[in-house]
Amino acid sequence: MSDLFEGLKQKISGRDIKIVFPEGLDERVVRAAGRLAEEKLLTPILVGNIEQVQAKAQEVGVSLEAAEIYDPANYAGMDELVAAFVERRKGKATEEDARKILLDENYFGTMLVYLNKANGLVSGAAHSTADTVRPALQIIKTKEGVRKTSGVFIMVRGEEKYVFADCAINIAPDSLDLAEIAIESAKTAKMFDIEPRIAMLSFSTKGSAKSPETEKVSEAVAEAKRRDPSLVLDGEFQFDAAFVPSVAKSKAPDSVLQGDANVFIFPSLEAGNIGYKIAQRLGGFEAVGPILQGLKKPVNDLSRGCNEEDVYKLALITAGQGL
Repeated sequence: MSDLFEGLKQKISGRDIKIVFPEGLDERVVRAAGRLAEEKLLTPILVGNIEQVQAKAQEVGVSLEAAEIYDPANYAGMDELVAAFVERRKGKATEEDARKILLDENYFGTMLVYLNKANGLVSGAAHSTADTVRPALQIIKTKEGVRKTSGVFIMVRGEEKYVFADCAINIAPDSLDLAEIAIESAKTAKMFDIEPRIAMLSFSTKGSAKSPETEKVSEAVAEAKRRDPSLVLDGEFQFDAAFVPSVAKSKAPDSVLQGDANVFIFPSLEAGNIGYKIAQRLGGFEAVGPILQGLKKPVNDLSRGCNEEDVYKLALITAGQGL
Protein backbone atom coordinates (compact mmCIF):
# COMPACT_ATOMS: atom_id res chain seq x y z
CA MET A 1 0.00 0.00 0.00
CA SER A 2 2.85 2.40 0.76
CA ASP A 3 4.16 2.00 -2.82
CA LEU A 4 0.75 2.98 -4.17
CA PHE A 5 0.91 6.37 -2.48
CA GLU A 6 4.66 7.00 -2.70
CA GLY A 7 4.30 7.23 -6.47
CA LEU A 8 1.42 9.69 -6.09
CA LYS A 9 3.39 11.81 -3.64
CA GLN A 10 6.25 12.10 -6.11
CA LYS A 11 3.87 13.13 -8.88
CA ILE A 12 2.14 15.90 -6.91
CA SER A 13 5.04 17.23 -4.84
CA GLY A 14 6.11 20.74 -5.83
CA ARG A 15 3.13 21.26 -8.16
CA ASP A 16 1.47 23.99 -6.04
CA ILE A 17 -1.75 21.98 -5.73
CA LYS A 18 -4.60 23.23 -3.54
CA ILE A 19 -7.33 20.92 -2.23
CA VAL A 20 -10.51 22.19 -0.56
CA PHE A 21 -11.82 20.52 2.59
CA PRO A 22 -15.34 21.89 3.24
CA GLU A 23 -15.47 20.19 6.66
CA GLY A 24 -12.89 22.41 8.33
CA LEU A 25 -14.16 21.76 11.84
CA ASP A 26 -13.93 17.97 11.66
CA GLU A 27 -11.00 16.67 13.73
CA ARG A 28 -10.13 13.97 11.17
CA VAL A 29 -10.00 16.52 8.39
CA VAL A 30 -7.95 18.99 10.42
CA ARG A 31 -5.38 16.33 11.35
CA ALA A 32 -5.06 15.13 7.75
CA ALA A 33 -4.79 18.69 6.44
CA GLY A 34 -2.06 19.40 8.98
CA ARG A 35 -0.06 16.37 7.80
CA LEU A 36 -0.43 17.32 4.13
CA ALA A 37 0.67 20.89 4.81
CA GLU A 38 3.59 19.83 7.02
CA GLU A 39 4.83 17.39 4.37
CA LYS A 40 4.51 20.16 1.73
CA LEU A 41 2.57 17.83 -0.58
CA LEU A 42 -0.23 20.33 -1.21
CA THR A 43 -1.90 23.37 0.29
CA PRO A 44 -5.11 22.51 2.17
CA ILE A 45 -7.97 25.00 2.06
CA LEU A 46 -10.20 24.47 5.09
CA VAL A 47 -13.71 25.93 4.99
CA GLY A 48 -15.31 27.26 8.16
CA ASN A 49 -15.28 30.04 10.73
CA ILE A 50 -11.60 30.99 10.91
CA GLU A 51 -11.41 31.31 14.69
CA GLN A 52 -13.23 28.01 15.21
CA VAL A 53 -11.02 26.14 12.72
CA GLN A 54 -7.89 27.55 14.35
CA ALA A 55 -9.23 26.61 17.79
CA LYS A 56 -9.93 23.05 16.60
CA ALA A 57 -6.39 22.79 15.22
CA GLN A 58 -4.92 24.02 18.50
CA GLU A 59 -7.12 21.59 20.42
CA VAL A 60 -5.81 18.58 18.48
CA GLY A 61 -2.22 19.86 18.34
CA VAL A 62 -2.03 20.55 14.61
CA SER A 63 -0.33 23.48 12.88
CA LEU A 64 -2.28 25.03 10.01
CA GLU A 65 0.36 27.69 9.34
CA ALA A 66 0.87 26.37 5.79
CA ALA A 67 -2.87 25.92 5.16
CA GLU A 68 -5.53 28.43 4.12
CA ILE A 69 -8.87 28.94 5.88
CA TYR A 70 -11.87 30.48 4.14
CA ASP A 71 -15.11 31.48 5.83
CA PRO A 72 -18.04 31.72 3.37
CA ALA A 73 -19.71 34.27 5.63
CA ASN A 74 -16.73 36.63 5.32
CA TYR A 75 -15.06 35.67 2.05
CA ALA A 76 -13.68 38.69 0.17
CA GLY A 77 -14.29 37.14 -3.22
CA MET A 78 -17.92 36.17 -2.65
CA ASP A 79 -19.27 38.57 -5.30
CA GLU A 80 -17.19 36.78 -7.94
CA LEU A 81 -18.45 33.37 -6.75
CA VAL A 82 -22.07 34.56 -6.75
CA ALA A 83 -21.89 35.96 -10.28
CA ALA A 84 -20.22 32.81 -11.60
CA PHE A 85 -22.75 30.58 -9.85
CA VAL A 86 -25.74 32.49 -11.28
CA GLU A 87 -24.22 32.25 -14.76
CA ARG A 88 -23.43 28.57 -14.37
CA ARG A 89 -26.93 27.66 -13.19
CA LYS A 90 -28.42 29.46 -16.22
CA GLY A 91 -31.56 30.94 -14.71
CA LYS A 92 -32.07 28.30 -12.03
CA ALA A 93 -30.77 30.60 -9.27
CA THR A 94 -31.07 34.34 -8.68
CA GLU A 95 -28.30 36.39 -7.08
CA GLU A 96 -30.22 36.25 -3.80
CA ASP A 97 -30.50 32.46 -4.09
CA ALA A 98 -26.79 32.19 -4.86
CA ARG A 99 -25.75 34.16 -1.79
CA LYS A 100 -27.71 31.76 0.41
CA ILE A 101 -26.60 28.61 -1.41
CA LEU A 102 -22.92 29.56 -1.31
CA LEU A 103 -22.97 29.76 2.47
CA ASP A 104 -23.17 25.96 2.25
CA GLU A 105 -19.59 24.76 2.60
CA ASN A 106 -19.84 22.15 -0.17
CA TYR A 107 -21.26 24.57 -2.72
CA PHE A 108 -18.72 27.19 -1.65
CA GLY A 109 -15.83 24.74 -1.96
CA THR A 110 -17.03 23.45 -5.31
CA MET A 111 -17.13 26.99 -6.69
CA LEU A 112 -13.52 27.49 -5.60
CA VAL A 113 -12.60 24.46 -7.71
CA TYR A 114 -14.75 25.61 -10.64
CA LEU A 115 -13.04 29.03 -10.66
CA ASN A 116 -9.55 27.47 -10.46
CA LYS A 117 -8.91 28.78 -6.98
CA ALA A 118 -8.35 25.15 -5.97
CA ASN A 119 -7.50 21.99 -7.88
CA GLY A 120 -9.96 19.60 -6.24
CA LEU A 121 -12.26 18.94 -3.30
CA VAL A 122 -12.59 16.24 -0.63
CA SER A 123 -15.74 16.05 1.48
CA GLY A 124 -18.08 13.51 3.05
CA ALA A 125 -16.63 13.02 6.54
CA ALA A 126 -19.74 14.68 7.94
CA HIS A 127 -21.94 14.90 4.82
CA SER A 128 -23.84 12.43 2.69
CA THR A 129 -22.63 11.41 -0.75
CA ALA A 130 -25.46 13.45 -2.27
CA ASP A 131 -24.31 16.57 -0.38
CA THR A 132 -20.83 16.15 -1.86
CA VAL A 133 -21.68 15.02 -5.39
CA ARG A 134 -24.71 17.22 -6.16
CA PRO A 135 -22.76 20.53 -6.23
CA ALA A 136 -20.10 18.91 -8.42
CA LEU A 137 -22.68 17.69 -10.94
CA GLN A 138 -24.44 21.07 -10.99
CA ILE A 139 -21.32 23.25 -11.19
CA ILE A 140 -18.28 21.31 -12.42
CA LYS A 141 -20.20 18.75 -14.49
CA THR A 142 -18.84 15.81 -16.44
CA LYS A 143 -16.12 15.86 -19.09
CA GLU A 144 -16.99 16.30 -22.74
CA GLY A 145 -18.27 12.99 -24.10
CA VAL A 146 -18.94 11.57 -20.63
CA ARG A 147 -22.59 11.31 -19.64
CA LYS A 148 -22.18 10.24 -16.03
CA THR A 149 -19.65 10.18 -13.23
CA SER A 150 -18.68 6.78 -11.83
CA GLY A 151 -16.91 5.38 -8.80
CA VAL A 152 -13.90 3.03 -8.72
CA PHE A 153 -11.97 1.22 -6.03
CA ILE A 154 -8.30 0.39 -6.19
CA MET A 155 -7.98 -3.07 -4.64
CA VAL A 156 -4.57 -3.65 -3.06
CA ARG A 157 -3.01 -6.74 -1.49
CA GLY A 158 0.76 -6.76 -1.20
CA GLU A 159 2.14 -6.13 -4.68
CA GLU A 160 -1.23 -6.79 -6.35
CA LYS A 161 -3.24 -3.81 -7.62
CA TYR A 162 -6.58 -3.97 -9.44
CA VAL A 163 -9.28 -1.49 -10.45
CA PHE A 164 -12.96 -2.33 -9.82
CA ALA A 165 -15.73 -0.17 -11.35
CA ASP A 166 -18.46 1.01 -11.02
CA CYS A 167 -18.90 0.09 -7.37
CA ALA A 168 -20.35 3.34 -6.07
CA ILE A 169 -22.60 5.44 -8.31
CA ASN A 170 -24.55 4.00 -11.26
CA ILE A 171 -27.18 1.43 -10.29
CA ALA A 172 -28.04 0.08 -13.74
CA PRO A 173 -25.57 1.35 -16.36
CA ASP A 174 -26.46 0.78 -20.00
CA SER A 175 -23.94 -0.19 -22.70
CA LEU A 176 -22.86 3.41 -23.33
CA ASP A 177 -22.38 3.98 -19.61
CA LEU A 178 -20.26 0.83 -19.33
CA ALA A 179 -18.10 1.92 -22.25
CA GLU A 180 -17.53 5.30 -20.59
CA ILE A 181 -16.74 3.64 -17.26
CA ALA A 182 -14.16 1.40 -18.93
CA ILE A 183 -12.42 4.32 -20.66
CA GLU A 184 -12.34 6.48 -17.52
CA SER A 185 -11.21 3.53 -15.38
CA ALA A 186 -8.24 3.03 -17.71
CA LYS A 187 -7.18 6.63 -17.00
CA THR A 188 -7.55 6.09 -13.25
CA ALA A 189 -5.47 2.91 -13.47
CA LYS A 190 -2.61 4.77 -15.15
CA MET A 191 -2.60 7.31 -12.33
CA PHE A 192 -1.60 4.43 -10.04
CA ASP A 193 0.98 3.09 -12.51
CA ILE A 194 -1.31 0.23 -13.54
CA GLU A 195 -1.11 -0.44 -17.27
CA PRO A 196 -4.81 -1.16 -17.92
CA ARG A 197 -5.97 -4.52 -19.23
CA ILE A 198 -9.74 -4.24 -19.07
CA ALA A 199 -12.25 -7.06 -18.67
CA MET A 200 -15.95 -6.32 -19.10
CA LEU A 201 -17.63 -8.76 -16.72
CA SER A 202 -20.84 -10.77 -16.99
CA PHE A 203 -22.18 -14.24 -16.15
CA SER A 204 -21.27 -15.29 -19.70
CA THR A 205 -17.98 -15.60 -21.57
CA LYS A 206 -17.96 -14.70 -25.25
CA GLY A 207 -21.57 -15.64 -25.89
CA SER A 208 -21.77 -18.77 -23.74
CA ALA A 209 -25.14 -17.40 -22.58
CA LYS A 210 -27.50 -15.03 -24.36
CA SER A 211 -29.71 -12.49 -22.63
CA PRO A 212 -30.27 -8.73 -22.64
CA GLU A 213 -27.79 -8.52 -19.74
CA THR A 214 -24.97 -10.26 -21.62
CA GLU A 215 -25.69 -8.44 -24.86
CA LYS A 216 -25.47 -5.12 -23.00
CA VAL A 217 -21.91 -5.95 -21.98
CA SER A 218 -20.98 -7.18 -25.44
CA GLU A 219 -22.28 -3.92 -26.92
CA ALA A 220 -20.27 -1.97 -24.33
CA VAL A 221 -17.10 -3.77 -25.44
CA ALA A 222 -17.70 -2.77 -29.06
CA GLU A 223 -18.46 0.84 -28.10
CA ALA A 224 -15.38 1.20 -25.90
CA LYS A 225 -13.16 -0.19 -28.65
CA ARG A 226 -14.75 2.18 -31.16
CA ARG A 227 -14.10 5.19 -28.95
CA ASP A 228 -10.56 4.19 -28.03
CA PRO A 229 -9.01 1.50 -30.23
CA SER A 230 -5.78 1.66 -28.20
CA LEU A 231 -7.43 0.07 -25.16
CA VAL A 232 -6.47 -3.47 -24.23
CA LEU A 233 -10.06 -4.53 -23.53
CA ASP A 234 -12.34 -7.50 -24.11
CA GLY A 235 -15.49 -9.23 -22.96
CA GLU A 236 -17.98 -10.28 -22.08
CA PHE A 237 -16.14 -12.38 -19.50
CA GLN A 238 -16.97 -14.34 -16.41
CA PHE A 239 -14.51 -13.36 -13.72
CA ASP A 240 -12.53 -16.60 -13.86
CA ALA A 241 -12.06 -16.29 -17.62
CA ALA A 242 -10.65 -12.79 -17.09
CA PHE A 243 -8.40 -13.71 -14.19
CA VAL A 244 -7.26 -17.34 -14.49
CA PRO A 245 -4.98 -18.13 -17.49
CA SER A 246 -6.06 -21.77 -17.77
CA VAL A 247 -9.74 -20.77 -17.86
CA ALA A 248 -9.05 -18.02 -20.40
CA LYS A 249 -7.24 -20.49 -22.63
CA SER A 250 -10.26 -22.78 -22.53
CA LYS A 251 -13.08 -20.23 -22.77
CA ALA A 252 -11.53 -17.40 -24.79
CA PRO A 253 -8.39 -18.68 -26.55
CA ASP A 254 -8.37 -15.88 -29.13
CA SER A 255 -8.81 -13.01 -26.67
CA VAL A 256 -6.23 -10.28 -26.09
CA LEU A 257 -6.74 -11.03 -22.39
CA GLN A 258 -5.43 -14.37 -21.19
CA GLY A 259 -6.20 -14.35 -17.49
CA ASP A 260 -4.18 -11.17 -16.99
CA ALA A 261 -6.88 -8.50 -16.64
CA ASN A 262 -6.29 -5.87 -13.97
CA VAL A 263 -9.27 -3.53 -14.55
CA PHE A 264 -12.68 -5.12 -14.00
CA ILE A 265 -15.86 -3.41 -15.17
CA PHE A 266 -18.95 -4.81 -13.47
CA PRO A 267 -22.31 -4.87 -15.30
CA SER A 268 -24.24 -3.22 -12.46
CA LEU A 269 -23.72 -1.43 -9.16
CA GLU A 270 -25.19 -4.46 -7.41
CA ALA A 271 -22.50 -6.73 -8.85
CA GLY A 272 -19.69 -4.22 -8.35
CA ASN A 273 -20.53 -3.43 -4.75
CA ILE A 274 -20.85 -7.10 -3.83
CA GLY A 275 -17.68 -7.97 -5.74
CA TYR A 276 -15.38 -5.45 -4.11
CA LYS A 277 -16.67 -6.28 -0.63
CA ILE A 278 -16.07 -10.00 -1.18
CA ALA A 279 -12.51 -9.25 -2.31
CA GLN A 280 -12.05 -6.98 0.71
CA ARG A 281 -13.51 -9.26 3.38
CA LEU A 282 -12.68 -12.74 2.09
CA GLY A 283 -9.68 -11.96 -0.09
CA GLY A 284 -7.87 -9.64 2.30
CA PHE A 285 -7.64 -6.76 -0.18
CA GLU A 286 -7.63 -3.16 0.99
CA ALA A 287 -10.21 -1.11 -0.90
CA VAL A 288 -9.05 2.42 -1.68
CA GLY A 289 -11.97 4.62 -2.69
CA PRO A 290 -14.49 5.22 -3.96
CA ILE A 291 -12.67 7.49 -6.39
CA LEU A 292 -15.05 9.55 -8.51
CA GLN A 293 -14.16 9.79 -12.19
CA GLY A 294 -15.61 11.47 -15.26
CA LEU A 295 -15.86 14.98 -13.79
CA LYS A 296 -14.09 17.91 -15.43
CA LYS A 297 -12.29 18.57 -12.15
CA PRO A 298 -11.76 16.18 -9.23
CA VAL A 299 -14.24 15.92 -6.37
CA ASN A 300 -14.16 12.93 -4.05
CA ASP A 301 -16.45 11.61 -1.36
CA LEU A 302 -15.35 10.23 2.00
CA SER A 303 -17.30 7.77 4.10
CA ARG A 304 -18.75 9.28 7.25
CA GLY A 305 -16.99 6.45 9.09
CA CYS A 306 -13.61 7.52 7.73
CA ASN A 307 -10.50 8.14 9.78
CA GLU A 308 -7.64 10.62 9.42
CA GLU A 309 -5.68 8.23 7.17
CA ASP A 310 -8.64 7.92 4.79
CA VAL A 311 -8.86 11.70 4.46
CA TYR A 312 -5.11 11.95 3.88
CA LYS A 313 -5.06 9.27 1.18
CA LEU A 314 -8.14 10.55 -0.65
CA ALA A 315 -6.60 14.03 -0.72
CA LEU A 316 -3.49 12.59 -2.39
CA ILE A 317 -5.67 10.80 -4.96
CA THR A 318 -7.66 13.97 -5.64
CA ALA A 319 -4.44 15.92 -6.13
CA GLY A 320 -3.23 13.26 -8.55
CA GLN A 321 -6.45 13.45 -10.57
CA GLY A 322 -5.97 17.19 -10.96
CA LEU A 323 -2.60 16.94 -12.70
